[in-house]
Amino acid sequence: MDMELEKQGPAVGPTSPVRIRGDLDPAVSRWMWLVKWILAIPHVIVLFFLSIGYVVVWIIALLAILFTGRYPRGLFDYSVGVLRWSWRVGFYAWSPLGTDKYPPFSLRGDDNYPADLEVDYPEQLSRGLVLVKWWLLAIPHYLVVTAFAGGGYMAFSDDYGMSWVALQPILTLIAVIALLFTAVYPARLFDLLLGLHRWSLRVQVYASLLRDEYPPFRLDQGPREPGETTPVHRADS
Repeated sequence: MDMELEKQGPAVGPTSPVRIRGDLDPAVSRWMWLVKWILAIPHVIVLFFLSIGYVVVWIIALLAILFTGRYPRGLFDYSVGVLRWSWRVGFYAWSPLGTDKYPPFSLRGDDNYPADLEVDYPEQLSRGLVLVKWWLLAIPHYLVVTAFAGGGYMAFSDDYGMSWVALQPILTLIAVIALLFTAVYPARLFDLLLGLHRWSLRVQVYASLLRDEYPPFRLDQGPREPGETTPVHRADS
């Protein structure tokens, strides 16, 4: 098996094959975040069924890459589309709650929507890496992402244990409470949240077998990838 670990060098910046965008709406409502999760229910229902297809596509893609070294283009576009759709809904309804613009019911990219995700199609993927990158090689990233994206509990014995609360929802809550009372979304807090989400999405792309480049251990904050400009004027705080 061609375990080409040298192909995993980090690739970030304007030419990165994985690009996550999230532009903060300067006129975002101070109270709509209280009801967006209800408004997003139709999207949640659709994403439930799309996610079932996503798992099936992942299995088919793993076998296709193992035997051919290629991710079938139609399946690739579907997987990227599901990740993109999920990111838009999260950006709108859960975290970082950066826009009041309702997400489109579409798998396609949309330059007019504040949040988007793009992944360049790879002409060739390692047949060896496909067996280990989504679990063994990604474990360090899973630990990091779990620390800031999902809380949990670790038991040392029947009497002792350690619990922790996820950083991401706490920061989002602080941001929207500030928005509620000041009508201004703290821009630096938004940038930090985008960095955390960008890290998680890069790991998702890698674990989804869409690229061979290993995600960097770096918190790239802000609405755009490093080197890209942001056309939106945001209030600083």
